[in-house]
Amino acid sequence: MIIGLDRNSDYAVIMKNHSLLVVLMLFQFSILSAQDKVVEVLENRLAKEASPYLRQHAKNPVNWYPWGKGAFDKAKKENKPILLSIGYSTCHWCHVMERETFEDKKIAKFLNENFVSIKLDREERPDIDKIYMTSYSVMSGQNGGWPLNVFLTPDLKMFYGGTYFPARNKGQQVGFESVLQQLDEAWKNDNKGVLQTADGLNKHMTTALSARVADTEVVPRTVLDKATEQMMSNADKENGGWGDQSKFPMPSHLRFLLLSWRHSGDVELLDFVKLTANRIIQGGIHDHIGGGFHRYTVDNQWLVPHFEKMLYDQAQLLEVFLDLYQITNDDKYKLAAQSVADYIVSNLQSEDGGYFCAQDAQSEGKEGKFYCWTLAELKDLLDYAELAAVEKHFGITRKGNFYDYSDPEALKNQNILSLVNGFYKGGDKILDQAIVKMKQARSKRDPPMTDKKVLSSWNGMMIPAMMRAGILLDEPRYVKSANESYEFVYKVLWDQKTKRLTHRYFNTKHSNGAGITKDVSQQSESYLQMLRAARLMYEYTLDDKALAWAIELADQSVELFYDKKQGGFYSSPERDDVIIRLKGDYDGAIPTASSTAVLEFLKLHEITGVEGYLQIAEQTLKSHKEIATHPTSLSYMLAGVDYYYGAKQRLIVAAAKEGDVPKIVSTVHRKIKWLPHLTIMGNTGKVEAFNLGLKPVNEKTAYYFCEGKSCQLPQTDLSEMEGVNK
Repeated sequence: MIIGLDRNSDYAVIMKNHSLLVVLMLFQFSILSAQDKVVEVLENRLAKEASPYLRQHAKNPVNWYPWGKGAFDKAKKENKPILLSIGYSTCHWCHVMERETFEDKKIAKFLNENFVSIKLDREERPDIDKIYMTSYSVMSGQNGGWPLNVFLTPDLKMFYGGTYFPARNKGQQVGFESVLQQLDEAWKNDNKGVLQTADGLNKHMTTALSARVADTEVVPRTVLDKATEQMMSNADKENGGWGDQSKFPMPSHLRFLLLSWRHSGDVELLDFVKLTANRIIQGGIHDHIGGGFHRYTVDNQWLVPHFEKMLYDQAQLLEVFLDLYQITNDDKYKLAAQSVADYIVSNLQSEDGGYFCAQDAQSEGKEGKFYCWTLAELKDLLDYAELAAVEKHFGITRKGNFYDYSDPEALKNQNILSLVNGFYKGGDKILDQAIVKMKQARSKRDPPMTDKKVLSSWNGMMIPAMMRAGILLDEPRYVKSANESYEFVYKVLWDQKTKRLTHRYFNTKHSNGAGITKDVSQQSESYLQMLRAARLMYEYTLDDKALAWAIELADQSVELFYDKKQGGFYSSPERDDVIIRLKGDYDGAIPTASSTAVLEFLKLHEITGVEGYLQIAEQTLKSHKEIATHPTSLSYMLAGVDYYYGAKQRLIVAAAKEGDVPKIVSTVHRKIKWLPHLTIMGNTGKVEAFNLGLKPVNEKTAYYFCEGKSCQLPQTDLSEMEGVNK
């Protein structure tokens, strides 16, 4: 979900008065009657692209272009409007539209003759996606989604858009064929009006952005209470989470409520987070056989998911489960964390070390086929006792609980697995051996496609989560996994000479190709998420090199993306193909660059003592003044606000032997309480001057715990330190 710029009535008037938009918005479309034929295209130019999403469209009869100069030049030379179709490889409705609409030869012929068609992977260019998703939101007054299909002038200004379109009119749903005909007619017969519409939208957005002046003060602390109240007033107290029709886990919301619980002691907040986590763990959103969690559910019971699995979801849920395990010491959260970490290591880590993006919802063209079971299948696979145990445990029925209504030839009697009789921690011999058989049988199915792009941003989210899991759960495999990804990004995706970070990496040998491609677009989310990863890797290891890299990433983030006039971080640097530089105003599936930056620059100030980092964090908070009125829209930024006003806690480790530091700091993390804003530091490297003067005591490692402006006496036994030990 994307929330765009603040809407006002001025642009609504422009839209209302324009004849083209009246025609479009009232859906007064005519159906094409010509039965033109099109020559079949075996493969278009998208076949040479790195993105798996783009390559999914390589055999469409549409003459697709990737985003870039070739398409722009063609549109200008031939004076044709641009269809920009944005999606991602695991997007369910992208698959549906590709099958129904972009494989349609009649539609393809019309597109090829009258438009320049561009396919864009939103994960490769989140900055471009943000521009046109926001434009669509402003134009239509609706939240967008994917696929996003927008129509642009040759100078890349949007004049119309929509999300999913069937091929032809279907009840109240307008067909793509009709849209194309009307837009083509408008472009040719009312070109001046179309250009005015595009200019009006672009001017409106530019004016709105220039009018957004930062506040003179940081948002008050009371915004935290307001956010808690809003979250809980909209919470589903019966099923957990938010929403009464579909369910997204929303980990930033959950982690903020844990912060609020810690300050207030309001047990209702902790209970609600536990309820939500429990429902997620029990529900069909959890892959109970292979581990990991699906993107979201289409019902409010956490049962029926869209089956794609995204790296960023795994990373954020892993952090939630680790939080709850530290707080409650309840093994079900430990098992949930292991479910995520084991899935990632087994399925989404490349031999290069980097983490892949995602796994698709479909296999063999069918949503959920890899994950679902029929009773008949299980009868053939299991003996009588095993079948009875599985039926009882997972709620298996003959009719099933899932039918894909978007598929004209949907599979029948499909069962999504969910825990219908409470949590299970293992130990039932019959059920355990049945699950082993199911794992073995599932491994022989055709698996969903894995999107084998490696994104710096998403790796930056998973690296610290995996490292934390390895330390808290005392699992060396997870530590090894985190280190491998971290080293891969640093050595392969970070250019130490230019200080530039590759956003997207693709090794085609993972997809039967030969060669490596790197994206050079520069995305703020990559710099800032890897800044967070490097900073946390420093806290988990006290490796001075990690801190030094965090500082480099911070400095480059400021150079490339920081708004030096108003504060806050843009999605992209200045580029020819970016017509408007935007800052995010909604922490959706991934936190905005500014939200990530607030906490990271505050933390760097705490570690290094550099005042400039504090000023950047403060000005970023001032620039996002919308958090005062709509705090839940920036739920990740709320953690930064909480840290800004809270009493800073610091634990400085003065190791007696340098070689003992990794072991010592791992022990520290396992022994301390759940202290979400505690900063762990060493006494070497680019730390503040105070830390440099702290020494071991009597040749033993010493621990210095400080809160606010006061510090306790150093201790050589962590268990004797008040406020830190359990």
